[in-house]
Amino acid sequence: MTRRAWIFAALAALVSAGVLWWSAELHFFFDSRVYSGAVRYWFRDDGMVYDWLEDGTPYGFTYPPFAGLVMVPMAYLPFGLVLVIAGAATVASTAFVTWWLAGPIIRRSRWTPWLAGSIAVALALCFEPVRETFGFGQVNTVLLAVVAGDVLFGVARGRKWGGVGIGLATAVKLTPGVFILYLLVTGRWRAAGTSIAAATAVTLVAAGLFPDESREFWTAALWDTNRVGNLEYLSNQSLRGLLARLPLDTVEARVWLVCVLATLAFWAWRVRAAARAGDYLGGLALTGLLGCLISPVTWVHHCVWLLPAIVRCLDAGLSARRDRRSLWLGGAAYVVLTSRLTWAWESGPRPPLAIIGSNLYVWFSLALLIWMPLRASPAAEVPDAEPIGKAESPDVSRVAT
Repeated sequence: MTRRAWIFAALAALVSAGVLWWSAELHFFFDSRVYSGAVRYWFRDDGMVYDWLEDGTPYGFTYPPFAGLVMVPMAYLPFGLVLVIAGAATVASTAFVTWWLAGPIIRRSRWTPWLAGSIAVALALCFEPVRETFGFGQVNTVLLAVVAGDVLFGVARGRKWGGVGIGLATAVKLTPGVFILYLLVTGRWRAAGTSIAAATAVTLVAAGLFPDESREFWTAALWDTNRVGNLEYLSNQSLRGLLARLPLDTVEARVWLVCVLATLAFWAWRVRAAARAGDYLGGLALTGLLGCLISPVTWVHHCVWLLPAIVRCLDAGLSARRDRRSLWLGGAAYVVLTSRLTWAWESGPRPPLAIIGSNLYVWFSLALLIWMPLRASPAAEVPDAEPIGKAESPDVSRVAT
């Protein structure tokens, strides 16, 4: 690389590092503190993991017992080292996902692939849900990387192990289970069976080792919404959160159910069109959007699942076809959802724009679900494991927008 390229790369790294540091100062790895405290109480103090709460808060461990098994090292490692590992995992998983998703943009760039890739990763790290994941010490980008890798390199290529990553991610945190629905709706029967088998197997292993904890989770903790916070809190950027912030107390649950069913029906139509075109990346992006919309609770840091859809829109806008609508949609989604603009409504309604401003993630998720472009070439949508430096796939026409 030239000296100028090194300077640009260094500046991108410094900006993203500063943003991540600020987010860590803002949230002080709250979720990692919860994980660490809960598994310490479980494995070192012989307590019931779902009884433990962070001091002065109603928040405790909300994941299935298998997730606790994965997090066992947290019970014995110094907390500082836990934070280093959690932060490194977020940065590394974000880098992998960015290289996979933005490969076509990087290869088209006039910059060297190394410089273009570095800037793309820096931009991804600055995206609010990603930096919030870092600041809270969350697992969202790791799960995104596991699921994306499974869909793009396992399911899309017909590997025997395709679906395992989705199953394991579902056993750690239930929300990735929406990708099992994706496999079923698009007729990927073997991958769906593999996902279900993997999730069931590790869940049964956890149940066999820790029957009391498993019984508590599946019969009580899972259904206790007070453990995750108030539905109307601004950070809940799901359809349920939007409705909870409206004066619909008596009919909210029924309206939410109608909205979920309508969203599922539209998603199924679009995702089946993507499947017919061999567009696995489109299916990944649409299903990530669906999960954020229909989950009762989708905190801002959960919205890392919007990244594939945003990148797809930017890719379409910067390709030879110059899809301006997609470029504007993807660019606006990234800029607005990186700006923290929605937090201007955190303290309460500020009419008349409150219904828009306090639900920006919801509106952009719906817009991306409706207008994100699909592609017709499997080769163009399934990245190589080492995409940088390879020739770009030919541009193809868009289908079923």
